[in-house]
Parts: sequence; C-alpha cells; structure tokens
Amino acid sequence: MASANSYARRVKPSLWRPTPARLIQLVVGLWLFGTGDAMLIAATLGNSPWTVLAEGAAKHTPVGIGTATIVISFIVLLIWIPLRQRPGLGTLMNAIVIGLAIAVMLPVLPDDPSDVMRWALLAFGIALVAIGSGFYLTAQLGPGPRDGLMTGLHRRTGLSLRLVRFGIEGGATALGFALGGRVGIGTLAFAVLIGPAVQAAVKLLWAGDTREL
Repeated sequence: MASANSYARRVKPSLWRPTPARLIQLVVGLWLFGTGDAMLIAATLGNSPWTVLAEGAAKHTPVGIGTATIVISFIVLLIWIPLRQRPGLGTLMNAIVIGLAIAVMLPVLPDDPSDVMRWALLAFGIALVAIGSGFYLTAQLGPGPRDGLMTGLHRRTGLSLRLVRFGIEGGATALGFALGGRVGIGTLAFAVLIGPAVQAAVKLLWAGDTREL
C-alpha cells in the first residue's frame, strides 16, 4: 500500500485534462499575473522585462500592449519546436489570458497616478505577479511560453537556469528598450524581488516538493 501511494504521488496530473478546480486555479492565477503586469505599466516606473518588449513592439504596430504580449507569447512558442518542449493547456492559456488581462485591466487603472500611487501600483503589481505565478505553477498544467523557453535552452545548451534566464530577460529588456519600451527602477525592483516572491507564493500554495512542479 505504501509503495502504491508513493507511486501515485510521483505521477503528475494530465497537462490537458484538468479537474474543474485546477482549471479555475489556472485562470485565476493567470488573470492575477496579467493584472499585476498592468499595474506595473500604469505605475510608469519601469515594466517587467517581457512587458518592456511588448510595450516597445506596441509602439511600432497598431496593437496595444496586451495584444503585443499575446503575439510575442506565440512567437516564443514557435521557438519551442526545435527545442522539443511539450506544451500543456496552461501553456496555451498563459499565452492568451495574461495579455487579455493586461488589455482589460490597464484602461481601468489610473492613467496619471500620483507619486505615492505609482509606488503602490509597483508594489502591488509585483505581489500580484508573484501570487498569480504561484497559482498557475501549482495548477501543474504546463509551463508558460517564457518558462518553457528557459528550461528548453537550459536542457539543450547545458547552461545554468540562472544564466539562461538572465540572458533571455536581458535580451528582451534590451530589445524592448531599443523599441521604446519603458525601463526604470520598477524593472530593477521586479528583477530583484520577483524570484523570492514567487518562491514564497509557491510555498504557501504547494505542500509537496517543489521539484515535482
């Protein structure tokens, strides 16, 4: 009986057939993530690395930041093909829902916030991105497009995850900045705080070994 229970714990749930609870958890997590990103944009103190790129792309196309985020997500998914990454339902929904949340939530946030409001938006934005990440990661329905790119390159190149992530996000930030995306103290704050914040969120939501995620 003990060995059967151990085996059951090792078997991961389906990436494409979630229970209603896991599906709701995924959607809530992705919406919170996108809302947090929208708060960072509204704070005008500097966007997260990939949103710097989305904002820069939006300035040179007729689409908004939310739509640009979705398009970039699917472009990243095309890079998964030679890396032989396996997507899940969460992967595809990540590519759509986060950008949709940005597009919906950004217009309802203050467009000319006070200095105090800017810092509040920055703090709450980072917190919501972390909490949203915790929800969607523990739903176990597949990595997001950018997370999968990171792990795929790590596996193919043998470079450390830390180095690969730094290279990807540094490249996205540099390209976005060149296109006119906003880089500032908020970008630095996000880079420093998001890792520990996501780790704390996952620990609150996941009782098992985080290596199982």
